[in-house]
Amino acid sequence: MKSLALITFFVVIACSCSTSRNATVTDNRIEKAIATARSYTGTPYRYGGTSKRGMDCSGLLCVSYQSAGLQLPRTSDDQSKLGQMVRIGELRPGDLVFFSKKKGRKKITHVGMVTEVNSASDIQFIHTSTKLGVVENNLFSKYYRGIFVKARRPF
Repeated sequence: MKSLALITFFVVIACSCSTSRNATVTDNRIEKAIATARSYTGTPYRYGGTSKRGMDCSGLLCVSYQSAGLQLPRTSDDQSKLGQMVRIGELRPGDLVFFSKKKGRKKITHVGMVTEVNSASDIQFIHTSTKLGVVENNLFSKYYRGIFVKARRPF
């Protein structure tokens, strides 16, 4: 009986350690993905692009997460089905935010990645704007809050 208790104790300790280690690895990967995305700041928009010559929104996230050893689907619509839903008040860096072309629509046409949560009304995300290229904006700006559809935590 003592040996069963001892084995159980070591299994619980081992599982606890690996869980916290995996959380750190994931945090490090998210930091890497954000750093990679930011390295593309100013890169012009190009439909289907995945390089410094030109980048689209879903391509930016694919390249950024890939640099951290994580794979995302190629399109914003497919990315919008990955992971778990997150409420806007629970967003954290690395979460994906999805948008439609017009207010009130649900069809996903744009994606960005949360880079900073500074306050309940200041959540920065990086994405590729068709006019400005790769930029960071506040999710709560009038324009982006108006076309926001949902958020997901991919990993």
